[in-house]
Amino acid sequence: MSGADNKDTPEQAAFRAYCRDWLAQNLPDTPPVELPPTHVEISSHEQVDYLAAWQKRVYEAGLVGCDYPVEYGGGGRKNCQPVANEEMIRAKTPFLINSVAMRMAAPTILHHGSEELKQSLLPKIFSSEDIWCQGFSEPSAGSDLANVQTFAERKGDDWVVNGQKIWTTLGKFASWMILLCRTDRSVKHAGLTYFAVPLEPQLGKTVEVRPLIKITGETGFNEVFFTDFIVPDKYRLDEVGKGWDVAQTTLKYERGAGSLVAPSTVYSITKFSKKTSKAMKLIELAKESPRHNDTSADDAVIRDRIMKLCIREKAKSESFRRARVKGLTEHSMRIPLQAKILETELQIDIGALAMEIEGVQSTLYSGDENAPAGGEWPLSYLASLCLTIGGGTSEVLRNILGERVLNLAKTK
Repeated sequence: MSGADNKDTPEQAAFRAYCRDWLAQNLPDTPPVELPPTHVEISSHEQVDYLAAWQKRVYEAGLVGCDYPVEYGGGGRKNCQPVANEEMIRAKTPFLINSVAMRMAAPTILHHGSEELKQSLLPKIFSSEDIWCQGFSEPSAGSDLANVQTFAERKGDDWVVNGQKIWTTLGKFASWMILLCRTDRSVKHAGLTYFAVPLEPQLGKTVEVRPLIKITGETGFNEVFFTDFIVPDKYRLDEVGKGWDVAQTTLKYERGAGSLVAPSTVYSITKFSKKTSKAMKLIELAKESPRHNDTSADDAVIRDRIMKLCIREKAKSESFRRARVKGLTEHSMRIPLQAKILETELQIDIGALAMEIEGVQSTLYSGDENAPAGGEWPLSYLASLCLTIGGGTSEVLRNILGERVLNLAKTK
């Protein structure tokens, strides 16, 4: 039995056996479309359809929303979502598409939504019938999220929204959005209100979605423009002016620090992928890359740097196990925020060393038949640069760890 199995409660052990058996019998065949590494790089409706259909199957089998109440479409279990996640990763399944919805929208709706919204929205989130995006960041409100200026004006039982959101992952394919708006210009934090809004009925009329081309050439991000966009008041979460408090719930879960564990939406190694540990793949790359009349693998300095990255990667993996140690989880943000910083900065360092190993060949990009490893490494490196920004910059997260976890003095 694995270490995870040894720590299972009787309910978790029985559920683990069920998950393992179901996945063994239902792991999908090679997909008809090439899948991106994560939901951030989804670029076609074919990818959306395939991944949404897979999530629906997993949900109907009971591996998604395990710990949510039955009346809201959940499984009514206790602490079983981590078990399902572990087994999906072990089985090397495709990732689940509805990341924004399950990591952020669902727990926020559960904690702050009306009974009507919980019953109507949550089941379709778990089944991926409704794809969600996040309307938080704006051109002048990134790390300073409370500075959002998209304005919602109350008119009877409706709100009229005007403004712009940016870096909207899955915005091109989403039918719903969690939306943070300003409803009072005279105060900052207390002037915000939070909504869960349907986009589809007004797309192309009062809502415009424009893809943003990233440095990688991909269009996973979008910007969204609202012009007299109508939001019925029934889609408001919590009270008017409480948007900042609601947003803190969203951010807590986005960073993995909430009490409800989200279904696994990270990229996992599938049976139809040759993807392995990134740091370990540097060894293969070094053996194939010429350097000083030899290969990079023959360079003692390069070997040392690769092994240090492999050690960091292994340490990061082992660090995740600490989440099961009660004394280390008394503060909900301790391990998740550390893990986010470690993971994102490690990916940048791995990509940077790969570029150095490839040398001038690193200028050959994905799709170039002469590019080493099909141009995988330049793409990986460029994509990694956004990781330390999304979900809270490394600087912001270090401040949170220092001030709220270690109780250090606030930075000026």
